[in-house]
Amino acid sequence: MSDLHVVLGATGGVGAAVVAELTARGHRVRAVSRGAATGPGSLRADVTTTEGAIAACQDAAVVYQCAAPKYERWSKEFPGLIRTILTGVEAAGAKLVMADNLYVYGPVGVPMTEDLPHAATNPKGLARAEVDRLILDSHRSGRIRAALGRASDYYGPGGVNTAIGPTIFAAALAGKTMRWVGDLDQPHTVAYLPDIAAALVTLGEHAEADGRFWHLPAAEPITGRQFLALVQAAAGGQPKIAALGRGTQRLIGLFNPIVRELGETWYQRDRPFVADDSAFRKAFGPVDVTPHADGIAATLDWYRHHAA
Repeated sequence: MSDLHVVLGATGGVGAAVVAELTARGHRVRAVSRGAATGPGSLRADVTTTEGAIAACQDAAVVYQCAAPKYERWSKEFPGLIRTILTGVEAAGAKLVMADNLYVYGPVGVPMTEDLPHAATNPKGLARAEVDRLILDSHRSGRIRAALGRASDYYGPGGVNTAIGPTIFAAALAGKTMRWVGDLDQPHTVAYLPDIAAALVTLGEHAEADGRFWHLPAAEPITGRQFLALVQAAAGGQPKIAALGRGTQRLIGLFNPIVRELGETWYQRDRPFVADDSAFRKAFGPVDVTPHADGIAATLDWYRHHAA
């Protein structure tokens, strides 16, 4: 039986972390990206095409789907991307592990559990719900085996295309104002990239994970003010903190399409946004997650050595 684990979107934040975790666990890895191949075991392939998806997934035992369209094109392109990837996974006879998020639930007033209805009505939430339906329908019909791992906003080494990225860590190191997107005093589940990767690989390794979605383990919910205070302490000095509020988001969004898109899911930022990961812990525990202070220190160190 093949022990080849294929990572799609391997140069992104989540994909690169999954490659590192698989390698650390001794698995044979193929790192797939749309750009140039980056080293041994890597493959350049366009998985938006059937030919590219089949080539990327060939001989795989498990495929980790970490690729994504540009954020502003999710609603138009994500379902089509998944249909193509499903073709590649099916041709390989592989299992699919989807790096998912929490958009499907829409606005909620309680900690999110996996049994909440998929009540999102915004375009991105509807697109993610369609993606999940396509994957689980393919599992139920026997086309593939699949598991989905849902995570909240993330930070960590290599995490540059995230709201908890350069505007916080690079800004702190440069002595500039750190900006938290949303209300500074609302509790928010934030995930550390290596913890996300470890949980996704666990889903890939366990057959009992198949056929459903899981909330991936993260450290305790934290407010933006608390998170930025930890960054201040680790960075040294006293970088200022500020909230990027709804009005500022609207203003910047007039000329920045990525910031403009944040308005669609502002409900994730103006009230508690907390994920319950107890089902994963019960099924696959004990689980060790990285304390926020340790994750922040490692992330700052990465930015010191990698960020421009």
